[in-house]
Amino acid sequence: MTGDGTVGKALHVLDQVAAFGRPVRFAELLAQSDYPKPTLYRFVQTLTNQQMLAYDPDRQTYAPGIRLVRLAHAAWEQSTLAPIARPHIDALSAAVGETVHLAQLDNAQVLYVDKRNAGKPVQMYSQAGKVGPAYCTGVGKVMLAFTDTDSMDRIIAQQSFHKFTGHTLTDAEALREELADIRSNGYGFDREEHEPGIICIAMPILSEGGRVLGALSVTSTTGRTNLAGLEGYVPILKETAEKIARDAQNWSFPDYETKEATGI
Repeated sequence: MTGDGTVGKALHVLDQVAAFGRPVRFAELLAQSDYPKPTLYRFVQTLTNQQMLAYDPDRQTYAPGIRLVRLAHAAWEQSTLAPIARPHIDALSAAVGETVHLAQLDNAQVLYVDKRNAGKPVQMYSQAGKVGPAYCTGVGKVMLAFTDTDSMDRIIAQQSFHKFTGHTLTDAEALREELADIRSNGYGFDREEHEPGIICIAMPILSEGGRVLGALSVTSTTGRTNLAGLEGYVPILKETAEKIARDAQNWSFPDYETKEATGI
């Protein structure tokens, strides 16, 4: 439970509603809540009055509200690489004909911020807006490999190391060995580590100062290609990552503070 006072508690209730992935009844919320019924009801009513939750009187259910959708859209446009990267991942997708992902780190997880499907789409977990594990996805590993040591240690310590497939790395030592290889090569792979039959090659998006802004990947299946085939996309992935980084540097991800902020 959050310790950030009333606002933090209200956000906790919003998280609860969203986690159901469907409209939810008050009784279902109460069954999972740490708050007493009057407190939870007060938060739910306030969030509904503020249009952060929407109430359906016929079904007697709550769902994320339109105001929350507007805020989420604004955050998406202003705080992610998605709007900057859009033309570049469109071009990459057209050139390779495979699924393209754009991702950023969200605390210790991967947040998929955009996606382009292959000409013949393949069913897979990743979708824009979803979060995934950092230790067993291509985009997650390449971002981890290029973070600073303190951040890397913190993020690795938060990984669950759940064994999704027979190829999943299941301990910190094995992950660190792979991250060293990725840092040396400049790119990394997902070798069916998260989903059976799904493979990818991933490239970090780095600022001029080497800070991790995000990652790109080209994803396919073992039925269509192999890791050697995906490795052929390294030049175009690198070029695309550099273009996104350049545009991001000119927008809102500076690697330096302004003279006004520093007083220099």
